[in-house]
Amino acid sequence: MKPKIILVGGGGHCTSCIDVIEQENKFQIAGVVDTQKYGEHLLGYPVLGDDKDLAGLRKSYEYALVTVGQIQTSAIRIKLYQQLSLLGFSLPTIISPRAYVSKHAVILDGSIIMHDALINAHTSVGSNCIINTKALIEHDSKIGSHCHISTGAIVNGGVVVGNGVFIGSNAVVKHSVQISDNFFIRAADLFSGDENE
Repeated sequence: MKPKIILVGGGGHCTSCIDVIEQENKFQIAGVVDTQKYGEHLLGYPVLGDDKDLAGLRKSYEYALVTVGQIQTSAIRIKLYQQLSLLGFSLPTIISPRAYVSKHAVILDGSIIMHDALINAHTSVGSNCIINTKALIEHDSKIGSHCHISTGAIVNGGVVVGNGVFIGSNAVVKHSVQISDNFFIRAADLFSGDENE
């Protein structure tokens, strides 16, 4: 029997996560936790309660995943990740069967690798990250924790990305660039490393 997992956050990103988890087929989704949708269903899964119910839900469920999206700031995802960790939940790594992750890459807990993403050799992805649909993380790059690499974004070789960074859809980061914590790169930007541009 597959272990059950609860998903924390019931917005649009959660629906994409549900699809990945269903296709990966390692967990059975028990339900969703959301502050505004208690009693409703999301893609057929019940909304079990809100954030205040997490301690009680921990008595029934071992696994959880943060499924709140991240655009302007990583603060909510960080808060939820820390809350789940303190409650003793296990936060697994979720990898779409349609993604390619090199056996020489490292992906830490609570991160999700979405459909058709590509993570090449000698790379690392920190905890609680979203590597979104069709994103590319090239060789020798390091992605910090609590980052969102958006749809179609390209992180070229040797890039070091700090914690809490957002890289927008179709943005391209040149090779060997270092990006400081909590930096925000807009969609379709060509980021050259000059944070004053």
